[in-house]
Amino acid sequence: MDKINIKRLEVFAYHGVLPQEKKHGQVFVVSAELYLDLSVAGKIDDLNETVDYGEICHVIKAFVIDNRFDLIETVAEGLAEKILIENPCLKKVWLEVEKPNAPIPLNFEAVSVEIERGWHVAYLGLGSNLGDRAEHLRFAVRELEKMSDCRVLEVSSFISTPPYGYEEQGDFLNGCLKLETLLPPRKLLDKLLRLENKAGRIRDMRWGPRTLDLDIIMYDDLVVSNNRLVIPHVEMHKRDFVLRPLSEIAPNLVHPIYNKTVSELLGEL
Repeated sequence: MDKINIKRLEVFAYHGVLPQEKKHGQVFVVSAELYLDLSVAGKIDDLNETVDYGEICHVIKAFVIDNRFDLIETVAEGLAEKILIENPCLKKVWLEVEKPNAPIPLNFEAVSVEIERGWHVAYLGLGSNLGDRAEHLRFAVRELEKMSDCRVLEVSSFISTPPYGYEEQGDFLNGCLKLETLLPPRKLLDKLLRLENKAGRIRDMRWGPRTLDLDIIMYDDLVVSNNRLVIPHVEMHKRDFVLRPLSEIAPNLVHPIYNKTVSELLGEL
């Protein structure tokens, strides 16, 4: 992937755990690598097809000056998020924040942290079988659209399906959506759980009735299995109510374990 480099931008600011660091300040040095596609900008010579690295330098300077944190880790994290959210064409950003004059009574060149952050693609399953089912699903979409660290890219149509697991309940309305997010999987899961709670979901029975059910179906090509989270969703390949709406928005998405597309998995049901 193409990138723009910003090397060793010096900023005088007030970050540090010790009181004198926040009182007297010191020099911080920030380097950045901005990852994006530069082919169009290079061919047509148009600033609108890239990012203004001069403006990014001013954003870095303002963020580092305007905030006061204990940790340069926090400086880097907040700065990466700000740059990515304010520049939609960026795919990811690498940052190094150096502290050349850290208060350590030893001979050293600098202390620094490096991080790399970027947008990830997740596919979510949505379901509801209590109350106004369609409104519950639309509520989830609206709430995700409000989040600065998430971008809803596509939403499938909603389909009515019979209940799965426990059958003595009403039919579900199901759908899927494609999401770009800065959140790692567990933080995304936490946000989805909060949305379910906000919609009034009560967890008193496995596979029971619910106002809103939000599942991470896939996240990039990641494979995760622990006591909180399994990606890809453990039974997605068995579920018509997942594969049908998912095939509408991502028919060629490949399952990283079975190495088959969503369309192929749906055809095998």
